[in-house]
Amino acid sequence: MDQIKKSLSTKKIILPIILGLGVAFWLLYKNYDPAAFTFFHWTWQATLWLMGALLMMIVRDLAYMYRVRVLTDKKLSWKQALHVIMLWEFSSAISPSVVGGTGPAIFFLYKEGINSGKSTAVVLTAIFLDEVFFILMIPILYFSFGSLIFPPESFEFSAGVRMALVLGYIIILVYTLILAYTLLINPHFFKWLLSFIFLIPFLRKRRMRARKLANQLIITSHELKGMSLAYWAKAFIATIFSWSGRYLVVNFMFMAFFFSTLTLQDHFLIYARQLTMWIILLVSPTPGGSGVAEFIFSDFLGDMIPHIAWAIPLALLWRLLTYYPYLFIGAVMLPAWLKKVYKSKSEYRVID
Repeated sequence: MDQIKKSLSTKKIILPIILGLGVAFWLLYKNYDPAAFTFFHWTWQATLWLMGALLMMIVRDLAYMYRVRVLTDKKLSWKQALHVIMLWEFSSAISPSVVGGTGPAIFFLYKEGINSGKSTAVVLTAIFLDEVFFILMIPILYFSFGSLIFPPESFEFSAGVRMALVLGYIIILVYTLILAYTLLINPHFFKWLLSFIFLIPFLRKRRMRARKLANQLIITSHELKGMSLAYWAKAFIATIFSWSGRYLVVNFMFMAFFFSTLTLQDHFLIYARQLTMWIILLVSPTPGGSGVAEFIFSDFLGDMIPHIAWAIPLALLWRLLTYYPYLFIGAVMLPAWLKKVYKSKSEYRVID
């Protein structure tokens, strides 16, 4: 319990807030323009579209909750699913994006009554579905928009970013293919591969941890065999809704402040750009992509905004809607949740 408290300490919310706000204010200072906040006109139209942006976040969370219920064969109630998803998002928000909240997520499911094997299966399957979404959507959007899904060529580092995005996509593709083969066909292959790799001298001290991961994948594979087509369809449709809800927040934000300048094609392109932008955020070394997200927002979406000076305040608003709420919800929810699940060990029951 002490280890979990330490790894999910609410004190860790300070670092991503400092990083995110620090980068945003530094960008405002470096590129100071008196017109930076002129986009902000509070009207009923702006209010309605911003409410729509908040609704997209609710859709995102409900889709995640539904998916975790599907993946646990509905052994979690909606309330339990809410706890798991909010705490999972909190752990992801305070962890480097490249690490994510996988370990804590397994713990949250386990303490909500799902056995360890099933908890591991649920988390790894969720990750697998997320990666499949990226692998399928990026080619579809690329064939629809071509190189427009990348940052504009006027961006100083556009060539390097494009190369990083292509490399990131290849890494995700290879990782997902290995995960698919391991989970659905031959789970012992991954155990053999890790055992071979971790014979390298400087990796040997981590060999036991790698074997533990391999054993978890074998358990997961056994859990997934025999699942129906309906199971996979429901889980993947929920995945599409969750990611689309996340991305459409920006569309609604833009509609709130410069409705008349956007065409239907612009909206699809905004969606596509966020998909490629997220590849960089997935490998960010900072907690929840803090600092990185605010920095690259204007590079990916600046040409969709009527005045480039508006990009940084809009990036801040985007993060206020999509990131910071999970920091504070998790900080409030975690202590009460830990107290509940550790209240009485005699009452604790693992669902088989």
